[in-house]
Amino acid sequence: MGGNLAAALVVVVLAAALAAAVYAVARLRSRRAIATAAQRATYDVLHIAALAAEPLRTGLTEAAAGKAVRHLRTLTGAAGIAVTDAARMLAFDGAGDHHREQVAVAAAKAVTAGRSTVLGSDELPCDLVDCPVRGAVVVPLAQREGALVALSDGPPAPGLVQATVETARWVGTQLALVELDTSRARLARAEVRALRAQISPHFIYNALTAIASFVRTDPELARELILEFAEFTRYSFRAHGEFTTLAEELRSIDRYLTIERARFGERLQVRLQIAPEVLPVTLPFLCLQPLVENAVRHGLSRKPGMGTISIVARDAGAECHITVEDDGVGMDPAALLSSDDGVDTGQHVGLRNVDDRLRSVFGDGFGVVVETAPGAGTKVSMRVPKFHPGVRSSA
Repeated sequence: MGGNLAAALVVVVLAAALAAAVYAVARLRSRRAIATAAQRATYDVLHIAALAAEPLRTGLTEAAAGKAVRHLRTLTGAAGIAVTDAARMLAFDGAGDHHREQVAVAAAKAVTAGRSTVLGSDELPCDLVDCPVRGAVVVPLAQREGALVALSDGPPAPGLVQATVETARWVGTQLALVELDTSRARLARAEVRALRAQISPHFIYNALTAIASFVRTDPELARELILEFAEFTRYSFRAHGEFTTLAEELRSIDRYLTIERARFGERLQVRLQIAPEVLPVTLPFLCLQPLVENAVRHGLSRKPGMGTISIVARDAGAECHITVEDDGVGMDPAALLSSDDGVDTGQHVGLRNVDDRLRSVFGDGFGVVVETAPGAGTKVSMRVPKFHPGVRSSA
Protein backbone atom coordinates (compact mmCIF):
# COMPACT_ATOMS: atom_id res chain seq x y z
CA MET A 1 0.00 0.00 0.00
CA GLY A 2 2.92 2.32 0.80
CA GLY A 3 4.21 1.78 -2.77
CA ASN A 4 0.86 2.78 -4.26
CA LEU A 5 0.85 5.97 -2.16
CA ALA A 6 4.33 6.93 -3.30
CA ALA A 7 3.41 6.33 -6.94
CA ALA A 8 0.32 8.48 -6.52
CA LEU A 9 2.42 11.29 -5.05
CA VAL A 10 4.80 11.15 -7.99
CA VAL A 11 1.90 11.36 -10.43
CA VAL A 12 0.50 14.39 -8.57
CA VAL A 13 3.89 16.16 -8.58
CA LEU A 14 4.41 15.50 -12.32
CA ALA A 15 0.92 16.72 -13.10
CA ALA A 16 1.54 19.93 -11.15
CA ALA A 17 4.85 20.50 -12.93
CA LEU A 18 3.25 19.94 -16.32
CA ALA A 19 0.43 22.35 -15.49
CA ALA A 20 2.94 24.99 -14.42
CA ALA A 21 4.90 24.58 -17.67
CA VAL A 22 1.74 24.86 -19.79
CA TYR A 23 0.75 28.01 -17.88
CA ALA A 24 4.18 29.55 -18.39
CA VAL A 25 4.10 28.87 -22.13
CA ALA A 26 0.61 30.33 -22.38
CA ARG A 27 1.75 33.47 -20.55
CA LEU A 28 4.74 33.88 -22.86
CA ARG A 29 2.55 33.48 -25.94
CA SER A 30 0.05 35.99 -24.59
CA ARG A 31 2.72 38.66 -24.11
CA ARG A 32 3.14 41.32 -26.75
CA ALA A 33 6.17 40.89 -29.00
CA ILE A 34 9.35 42.53 -27.71
CA ALA A 35 9.77 44.33 -31.05
CA THR A 36 7.44 44.91 -33.95
CA ALA A 37 8.34 43.69 -37.43
CA ALA A 38 9.18 47.26 -38.48
CA GLN A 39 11.45 47.76 -35.46
CA ARG A 40 13.19 44.46 -36.13
CA ALA A 41 13.71 45.39 -39.79
CA THR A 42 15.17 48.75 -38.76
CA TYR A 43 17.54 47.06 -36.33
CA ASP A 44 18.67 44.56 -38.99
CA VAL A 45 19.42 47.30 -41.52
CA LEU A 46 21.33 49.42 -39.01
CA HIS A 47 23.28 46.41 -37.78
CA ILE A 48 24.30 45.38 -41.30
CA ALA A 49 25.22 48.97 -42.16
CA ALA A 50 27.43 49.15 -39.06
CA LEU A 51 29.20 45.94 -40.09
CA ALA A 52 29.88 47.39 -43.55
CA ALA A 53 30.91 50.81 -42.22
CA GLU A 54 33.78 49.55 -40.08
CA PRO A 55 36.03 48.37 -42.96
CA LEU A 56 34.93 51.22 -45.24
CA ARG A 57 36.17 53.77 -42.73
CA THR A 58 39.72 52.70 -43.66
CA GLY A 59 39.21 53.83 -47.25
CA LEU A 60 38.29 52.32 -50.62
CA THR A 61 40.86 49.52 -50.71
CA GLU A 62 40.72 45.92 -51.84
CA ALA A 63 40.85 44.68 -48.24
CA ALA A 64 38.08 47.05 -47.08
CA ALA A 65 35.84 46.25 -50.05
CA GLY A 66 36.38 42.52 -49.51
CA LYS A 67 35.13 42.78 -45.93
CA ALA A 68 32.19 45.07 -46.74
CA VAL A 69 30.85 43.62 -49.99
CA ARG A 70 28.80 40.81 -48.42
CA HIS A 71 27.01 43.27 -46.16
CA LEU A 72 26.42 45.65 -49.06
CA ARG A 73 24.75 42.83 -51.02
CA THR A 74 22.44 42.24 -48.06
CA LEU A 75 21.56 45.95 -47.93
CA THR A 76 20.62 46.07 -51.64
CA GLY A 77 19.02 42.63 -51.87
CA ALA A 78 20.93 42.01 -55.11
CA ALA A 79 21.72 38.57 -56.51
CA GLY A 80 25.34 39.66 -56.80
CA ILE A 81 27.29 42.81 -56.09
CA ALA A 82 30.63 44.30 -57.03
CA VAL A 83 32.70 47.17 -55.64
CA THR A 84 35.23 48.86 -57.93
CA ASP A 85 37.57 51.79 -57.72
CA ALA A 86 38.11 54.09 -60.68
CA ALA A 87 40.29 51.53 -62.46
CA ARG A 88 39.62 47.95 -61.32
CA MET A 89 37.42 45.45 -59.54
CA LEU A 90 38.01 45.43 -55.78
CA ALA A 91 35.53 42.83 -54.52
CA PHE A 92 32.64 40.65 -55.71
CA ASP A 93 30.01 38.68 -53.82
CA GLY A 94 27.07 36.49 -54.88
CA ALA A 95 25.90 35.29 -58.30
CA GLY A 96 27.41 36.39 -61.60
CA ASP A 97 31.11 36.17 -60.80
CA HIS A 98 31.78 35.18 -64.43
CA HIS A 99 30.57 38.66 -65.47
CA ARG A 100 33.48 40.34 -63.68
CA GLU A 101 35.09 41.74 -66.81
CA GLN A 102 31.81 43.17 -68.15
CA VAL A 103 30.99 44.63 -64.73
CA ALA A 104 34.43 46.29 -64.48
CA VAL A 105 34.02 47.88 -67.93
CA ALA A 106 30.50 49.14 -67.12
CA ALA A 107 31.68 50.53 -63.79
CA ALA A 108 34.59 52.40 -65.41
CA LYS A 109 32.18 54.00 -67.91
CA ALA A 110 29.77 55.04 -65.14
CA VAL A 111 32.61 56.55 -63.09
CA THR A 112 33.88 58.51 -66.12
CA ALA A 113 30.39 59.74 -67.02
CA GLY A 114 29.45 60.41 -63.40
CA ARG A 115 25.96 58.98 -63.70
CA SER A 116 24.10 55.77 -62.87
CA THR A 117 23.31 53.15 -65.50
CA VAL A 118 20.82 50.28 -65.71
CA LEU A 119 21.98 47.32 -67.83
CA GLY A 120 19.75 44.71 -69.44
CA SER A 121 20.57 41.14 -70.46
CA ASP A 122 21.60 42.34 -73.93
CA GLU A 123 24.41 44.37 -72.35
CA LEU A 124 25.56 41.41 -70.25
CA PRO A 125 25.86 38.62 -72.86
CA CYS A 126 26.68 35.20 -71.49
CA ASP A 127 27.30 31.70 -72.94
CA LEU A 128 25.84 29.97 -69.88
CA VAL A 129 22.35 28.66 -70.53
CA ASP A 130 21.40 28.84 -66.87
CA CYS A 131 23.13 32.15 -66.09
CA PRO A 132 21.29 33.75 -63.15
CA VAL A 133 22.14 37.33 -64.17
CA ARG A 134 19.61 39.21 -66.27
CA GLY A 135 20.54 42.81 -65.54
CA ALA A 136 22.57 45.17 -63.36
CA VAL A 137 22.47 48.61 -61.75
CA VAL A 138 25.73 50.59 -61.89
CA VAL A 139 26.06 53.59 -59.55
CA PRO A 140 29.25 55.69 -59.28
CA LEU A 141 30.38 56.54 -55.77
CA ALA A 142 30.83 60.07 -54.50
CA GLN A 143 33.67 62.04 -56.10
CA ARG A 144 33.91 59.27 -58.72
CA GLU A 145 36.20 57.18 -56.55
CA GLY A 146 34.62 53.97 -57.81
CA ALA A 147 31.27 52.30 -58.36
CA LEU A 148 28.76 49.94 -56.79
CA VAL A 149 27.28 47.38 -59.19
CA ALA A 150 24.22 45.33 -58.21
CA LEU A 151 23.36 42.32 -60.38
CA SER A 152 19.79 41.02 -60.59
CA ASP A 153 18.23 37.68 -61.60
CA GLY A 154 15.70 39.51 -63.75
CA PRO A 155 15.25 42.94 -65.31
CA PRO A 156 16.35 45.42 -62.60
CA ALA A 157 13.24 46.44 -60.67
CA PRO A 158 12.75 50.03 -59.44
CA GLY A 159 13.25 48.80 -55.88
CA LEU A 160 16.70 47.41 -56.68
CA VAL A 161 17.65 50.61 -58.51
CA GLN A 162 16.63 52.77 -55.56
CA ALA A 163 18.31 50.46 -53.00
CA THR A 164 21.56 50.48 -55.00
CA VAL A 165 21.54 54.27 -55.40
CA GLU A 166 20.95 54.83 -51.68
CA THR A 167 23.54 52.23 -50.66
CA ALA A 168 26.11 53.83 -53.00
CA ARG A 169 25.32 57.24 -51.51
CA TRP A 170 25.84 55.79 -48.02
CA VAL A 171 29.15 54.20 -49.08
CA GLY A 172 30.21 57.57 -50.49
CA THR A 173 29.45 59.20 -47.14
CA GLN A 174 31.68 56.71 -45.34
CA LEU A 175 34.49 57.41 -47.78
CA ALA A 176 33.98 61.17 -47.35
CA LEU A 177 34.40 60.71 -43.60
CA VAL A 178 37.67 58.90 -44.27
CA GLU A 179 38.84 61.87 -46.32
CA LEU A 180 37.72 64.22 -43.56
CA ASP A 181 39.74 62.26 -40.99
CA THR A 182 42.75 62.29 -43.31
CA SER A 183 42.41 66.03 -43.88
CA ARG A 184 42.14 66.61 -40.15
CA ALA A 185 45.32 64.61 -39.57
CA ARG A 186 47.14 66.57 -42.30
CA LEU A 187 45.93 69.83 -40.79
CA ALA A 188 47.10 68.75 -37.34
CA ARG A 189 50.55 67.92 -38.73
CA ALA A 190 50.70 71.26 -40.52
CA GLU A 191 49.76 73.10 -37.33
CA VAL A 192 52.44 71.25 -35.37
CA ARG A 193 54.97 72.23 -38.03
CA ALA A 194 53.82 75.84 -37.63
CA LEU A 195 54.39 75.65 -33.90
CA ARG A 196 57.83 74.17 -34.42
CA ALA A 197 58.67 76.99 -36.80
CA GLN A 198 57.51 79.41 -34.10
CA ILE A 199 59.79 77.77 -31.52
CA SER A 200 62.86 77.83 -33.76
CA PRO A 201 63.53 81.57 -34.20
CA HIS A 202 62.23 82.76 -30.84
CA PHE A 203 63.75 80.28 -28.47
CA ILE A 204 66.69 78.41 -29.97
CA TYR A 205 68.86 81.49 -30.53
CA ASN A 206 68.27 82.76 -26.98
CA ALA A 207 68.88 79.30 -25.51
CA LEU A 208 72.21 78.87 -27.30
CA THR A 209 73.25 82.39 -26.33
CA ALA A 210 72.47 81.66 -22.67
CA ILE A 211 74.39 78.38 -22.77
CA ALA A 212 77.36 80.06 -24.43
CA SER A 213 77.50 82.63 -21.63
CA PHE A 214 78.16 79.84 -19.09
CA VAL A 215 80.77 77.91 -21.05
CA ARG A 216 83.67 79.72 -19.35
CA THR A 217 82.13 80.88 -16.11
CA ASP A 218 80.28 77.67 -15.19
CA PRO A 219 81.15 74.77 -17.53
CA GLU A 220 79.15 72.22 -15.50
CA LEU A 221 75.98 74.30 -15.74
CA ALA A 222 76.60 74.84 -19.46
CA ARG A 223 76.87 71.05 -19.90
CA GLU A 224 73.59 70.48 -18.03
CA LEU A 225 71.85 73.14 -20.11
CA ILE A 226 73.10 71.57 -23.35
CA LEU A 227 71.63 68.21 -22.28
CA GLU A 228 68.31 69.85 -21.34
CA PHE A 229 68.27 71.72 -24.64
CA ALA A 230 68.96 68.49 -26.56
CA GLU A 231 66.08 66.70 -24.84
CA PHE A 232 63.78 69.67 -25.36
CA THR A 233 64.46 69.81 -29.10
CA ARG A 234 64.22 66.01 -29.42
CA TYR A 235 60.70 66.13 -27.99
CA SER A 236 59.60 69.28 -29.85
CA PHE A 237 60.81 68.04 -33.23
CA ARG A 238 59.89 64.38 -32.94
CA ALA A 239 58.60 62.95 -36.21
CA HIS A 240 55.64 60.89 -35.01
CA GLY A 241 52.56 61.15 -32.86
CA GLU A 242 49.70 63.64 -32.96
CA PHE A 243 49.10 63.17 -29.23
CA THR A 244 51.14 63.02 -26.06
CA THR A 245 50.51 62.69 -22.34
CA LEU A 246 50.36 65.55 -19.87
CA ALA A 247 53.35 64.01 -18.09
CA GLU A 248 55.47 64.13 -21.28
CA GLU A 249 54.39 67.68 -22.06
CA LEU A 250 55.26 68.79 -18.52
CA ARG A 251 58.69 67.16 -18.75
CA SER A 252 59.43 69.13 -21.90
CA ILE A 253 58.13 72.31 -20.25
CA ASP A 254 60.43 71.72 -17.29
CA ARG A 255 63.42 71.52 -19.66
CA TYR A 256 62.28 74.71 -21.39
CA LEU A 257 61.92 76.55 -18.07
CA THR A 258 65.30 75.29 -16.86
CA ILE A 259 66.93 77.00 -19.84
CA GLU A 260 64.85 80.16 -19.42
CA ARG A 261 65.71 80.38 -15.72
CA ALA A 262 69.37 80.29 -16.75
CA ARG A 263 68.64 83.39 -18.85
CA PHE A 264 66.43 85.31 -16.43
CA GLY A 265 67.89 84.15 -13.12
CA GLU A 266 65.81 85.13 -10.07
CA ARG A 267 63.49 87.21 -12.25
CA LEU A 268 61.64 84.07 -13.33
CA GLN A 269 59.71 82.14 -10.69
CA VAL A 270 57.68 79.00 -11.46
CA ARG A 271 54.87 77.48 -9.43
CA LEU A 272 53.53 74.00 -10.25
CA GLN A 273 50.38 72.37 -8.88
CA ILE A 274 49.77 69.08 -10.67
CA ALA A 275 47.36 66.37 -9.51
CA PRO A 276 49.14 62.98 -9.96
CA GLU A 277 45.99 61.30 -11.29
CA VAL A 278 45.89 63.54 -14.39
CA LEU A 279 49.47 62.87 -15.53
CA PRO A 280 48.39 60.07 -17.94
CA VAL A 281 45.75 62.28 -19.61
CA THR A 282 46.23 62.47 -23.39
CA LEU A 283 46.24 65.84 -25.15
CA PRO A 284 47.37 67.17 -28.54
CA PHE A 285 51.16 67.29 -28.96
CA LEU A 286 52.67 70.73 -28.24
CA CYS A 287 49.38 71.94 -26.80
CA LEU A 288 50.53 73.21 -23.41
CA GLN A 289 54.13 74.16 -24.18
CA PRO A 290 53.29 77.16 -26.44
CA LEU A 291 51.18 78.65 -23.66
CA VAL A 292 54.14 78.53 -21.26
CA GLU A 293 56.44 79.97 -23.91
CA ASN A 294 53.97 82.81 -24.53
CA ALA A 295 53.84 83.53 -20.79
CA VAL A 296 57.63 83.88 -20.65
CA ARG A 297 58.24 85.63 -23.95
CA HIS A 298 55.26 87.99 -24.07
CA GLY A 299 54.30 88.31 -20.42
CA LEU A 300 57.37 88.24 -18.19
CA SER A 301 60.26 89.23 -20.45
CA ARG A 302 58.70 92.69 -20.82
CA LYS A 303 58.01 93.09 -17.12
CA PRO A 304 60.62 94.80 -14.96
CA GLY A 305 61.60 92.89 -11.85
CA MET A 306 60.42 89.45 -10.78
CA GLY A 307 57.63 87.54 -12.49
CA THR A 308 55.85 84.26 -11.73
CA ILE A 309 54.36 81.58 -13.97
CA SER A 310 51.81 79.20 -12.43
CA ILE A 311 50.93 75.89 -14.09
CA VAL A 312 47.98 74.09 -12.53
CA ALA A 313 46.42 70.77 -13.61
CA ARG A 314 43.42 69.61 -11.57
CA ASP A 315 41.34 66.45 -11.59
CA ALA A 316 37.73 67.39 -12.44
CA GLY A 317 35.92 64.10 -12.69
CA ALA A 318 35.75 63.10 -16.35
CA GLU A 319 37.98 66.03 -17.31
CA CYS A 320 41.37 67.53 -16.55
CA HIS A 321 41.41 71.32 -16.05
CA ILE A 322 44.70 73.05 -16.90
CA THR A 323 45.68 76.68 -16.47
CA VAL A 324 48.84 78.61 -17.37
CA GLU A 325 48.96 81.99 -15.65
CA ASP A 326 51.54 84.76 -15.46
CA ASP A 327 51.63 88.08 -13.61
CA GLY A 328 53.29 89.85 -16.52
CA VAL A 329 52.32 92.84 -18.62
CA GLY A 330 49.08 91.33 -19.94
CA MET A 331 47.42 92.48 -23.14
CA ASP A 332 44.35 94.21 -24.50
CA PRO A 333 41.57 91.58 -24.82
CA ALA A 334 40.38 93.32 -27.99
CA ALA A 335 43.72 92.41 -29.61
CA LEU A 336 42.88 88.71 -29.25
CA LEU A 337 39.65 89.20 -31.19
CA SER A 338 41.34 91.22 -33.92
CA SER A 339 42.02 89.54 -37.24
CA ASP A 340 45.10 91.74 -37.69
CA ASP A 341 48.09 89.40 -37.45
CA GLY A 342 50.54 92.26 -37.50
CA VAL A 343 50.45 92.74 -33.73
CA ASP A 344 52.17 90.12 -31.59
CA THR A 345 51.74 87.60 -34.39
CA GLY A 346 53.60 84.80 -32.63
CA GLN A 347 51.48 85.03 -29.51
CA HIS A 348 48.18 85.16 -31.36
CA VAL A 349 49.13 82.34 -33.73
CA GLY A 350 50.18 80.16 -30.79
CA LEU A 351 46.90 80.69 -28.93
CA ARG A 352 44.77 80.21 -32.03
CA ASN A 353 46.73 77.10 -32.97
CA VAL A 354 46.13 75.48 -29.59
CA ASP A 355 42.49 76.56 -29.55
CA ASP A 356 41.84 75.21 -33.06
CA ARG A 357 43.47 71.85 -32.32
CA LEU A 358 41.59 71.37 -29.05
CA ARG A 359 38.28 72.10 -30.76
CA SER A 360 39.17 69.89 -33.72
CA VAL A 361 40.01 66.90 -31.51
CA PHE A 362 37.56 67.21 -28.61
CA GLY A 363 34.77 69.45 -29.92
CA ASP A 364 33.83 73.11 -29.76
CA GLY A 365 33.31 72.99 -25.99
CA PHE A 366 37.01 72.41 -25.37
CA GLY A 367 38.81 75.51 -26.69
CA VAL A 368 41.09 77.77 -24.66
CA VAL A 369 39.74 80.55 -22.44
CA VAL A 370 41.94 83.65 -22.06
CA GLU A 371 41.60 86.15 -19.21
CA THR A 372 43.84 89.21 -19.53
CA ALA A 373 44.09 92.98 -19.32
CA PRO A 374 46.96 95.47 -19.71
CA GLY A 375 49.12 95.30 -16.60
CA ALA A 376 47.05 92.45 -15.06
CA GLY A 377 48.86 89.40 -16.42
CA THR A 378 47.34 86.62 -18.50
CA LYS A 379 45.55 83.40 -17.58
CA VAL A 380 44.90 80.73 -20.20
CA SER A 381 42.62 77.83 -19.26
CA MET A 382 41.70 74.63 -21.06
CA ARG A 383 39.62 71.53 -20.39
CA VAL A 384 40.73 68.12 -21.64
CA PRO A 385 38.59 64.95 -21.44
CA LYS A 386 40.35 62.12 -19.63
CA PHE A 387 39.10 59.70 -22.28
CA HIS A 388 38.01 60.46 -25.84
CA PRO A 389 37.40 58.07 -28.78
CA GLY A 390 40.32 57.92 -31.18
CA VAL A 391 42.65 59.92 -28.93
CA ARG A 392 45.63 57.90 -27.80
CA SER A 393 49.18 58.92 -27.01
CA SER A 394 52.07 57.40 -28.92
CA ALA A 395 54.54 58.63 -26.31
